[in-house]
Amino acid sequence: MSTTKTKLVIVDDHQIVIDGLRSLLKGYDQYEIVLESTHPSAVVQAIEHLQVDILLTDVMMPEMDGLELAKQVRLHYPSIKIIALSMNGEGSLVNQMIEESDISGYLLKNIGQTEFITALNKIAGGGIYFSEDVLQEMLKASERKKEDAEVNLTVREIEIIGLIEKEYSNKKIAEVLFLSERTVETHRKNIFRKTKTNSVIGLIKYAYEHKLIH
Repeated sequence: MSTTKTKLVIVDDHQIVIDGLRSLLKGYDQYEIVLESTHPSAVVQAIEHLQVDILLTDVMMPEMDGLELAKQVRLHYPSIKIIALSMNGEGSLVNQMIEESDISGYLLKNIGQTEFITALNKIAGGGIYFSEDVLQEMLKASERKKEDAEVNLTVREIEIIGLIEKEYSNKKIAEVLFLSERTVETHRKNIFRKTKTNSVIGLIKYAYEHKLIH
């Protein structure tokens, strides 16, 4: 019977998260943590002389985010499987990580030990695993992307939406953008028509959901 262990690297800017993941792995001798780090910028070089099968990385880190780390690891060590860990299951971010760094999984930090080990087992065996909530967010993000393509707002219209969010009047928008008030009013009508909203509150909600404003 093979005794080969799956080698793990865990990266998170909070040591308590790393400690928690290590605790979840207790009793699962098929896994071995070969590196723990709270400094993602040092990881790519650090794993050069290690045998690594899976990288588990936080997504939102101040020093270097998980997307950039995953991209660098994928570039230099394409055989390493990558699992993203986050409190944020935002679909557009997950899709970006899949497209740019070919991650094998995305897990929310609120999952329990059973799901965590299930995900590890599946990915170690060559599969993929995404938390159910993450899959739902990915679907919503894809639907929003499709809607955006159909709506086809212009750069000027998106600019005006940003000013509407700041509660600028038509007159003030016209002054800022060097347009006539009549032109601004026409843009507003087109914006409401394209986004299928009929109030400023509805428009702003749409804009945030579709990442038109931040």
